[in-house]
Amino acid sequence: MYYLENILGKDNSFWKYLIVIIVTLIATWFIGGLFVGIVVVVYLLSSSGGDFAPEMFSNIKNLYDLGLPENLVLILMLFPFAVGLLASWLLIRGLHRRTFSETVNGREHIRWERVFAGFGVWFLLMIAFLAISYIIKPDNFVLQFDVDKFIPLLIISLLFIPFQTTFEEYIFRGYIAQGIGAWTRSRWLTICIPGLLFGLMHYANTEVAEHGFWVAMPPYIIFGLFFGLVAVLDDGIELPVGMHAANNIFACLVVTNSASSLRTPAIFNQTTIFHLQETIGLLLAASLVVWFFYRKYNWNFNILNKKIEAKTDSIL
Repeated sequence: MYYLENILGKDNSFWKYLIVIIVTLIATWFIGGLFVGIVVVVYLLSSSGGDFAPEMFSNIKNLYDLGLPENLVLILMLFPFAVGLLASWLLIRGLHRRTFSETVNGREHIRWERVFAGFGVWFLLMIAFLAISYIIKPDNFVLQFDVDKFIPLLIISLLFIPFQTTFEEYIFRGYIAQGIGAWTRSRWLTICIPGLLFGLMHYANTEVAEHGFWVAMPPYIIFGLFFGLVAVLDDGIELPVGMHAANNIFACLVVTNSASSLRTPAIFNQTTIFHLQETIGLLLAASLVVWFFYRKYNWNFNILNKKIEAKTDSIL
């Protein structure tokens, strides 16, 4: 065991965690937001022939309302997360003297095979569930494949989405979970608290505004708890990093809907969202994944009730 145990006995002062989180958020949305603002203004000026006025931003709820190309909006939405990942890594390294891999799994190296395993298994599951949904109700999916838009979308998704998903996992399942583990010594709290915070972080997403808090929020919280459980059982966040990337890339490339935060020129547009069925499907998919990796990696569920204590063996 390394992931939660590795930082015990080191400096886990609460004020340092507070500084890292606050400064990371400021860097993410100020530096990243500044870049987004410059690109938006330049685009609007060029597309309007210089006839630009601040009134163009009235009644604007999101970047899509400005009439920007969907692929450009996706880049602008994802870029701040790349800034956030860089800022958080530098801050954690500077304040805690902790390397990137120590936050990921407590070791001296990242288990890349697990990243790809998580990505592949989750992506295949999403394809299977989409196929079942299509067979049951084919008229709920509209084919909108446009190769001229899809190829840039593919490149953007593969390049930028991993920054977003890795940043979120690095902060929630990595940094915050390790801090909670050091303070409470409880593995269950390292699952539950970051999981709930992760879900609530998505409160501003367009799905929540469109469908309501109690309808749209449960899947985000389920994802947060599921990824936290996998991280503790697997002693590192590589599997959640891979699955999170697979989930968001799938949502960008394969199927989207009008209320999605990732509104893209995907292959299919889903006209109606059946929230209860999709939540049940998510729970089923999460259960299948836990069972699969339990068999593959010989997980021990008894570890969940074991107190987090300083390890006595050397880091591999």
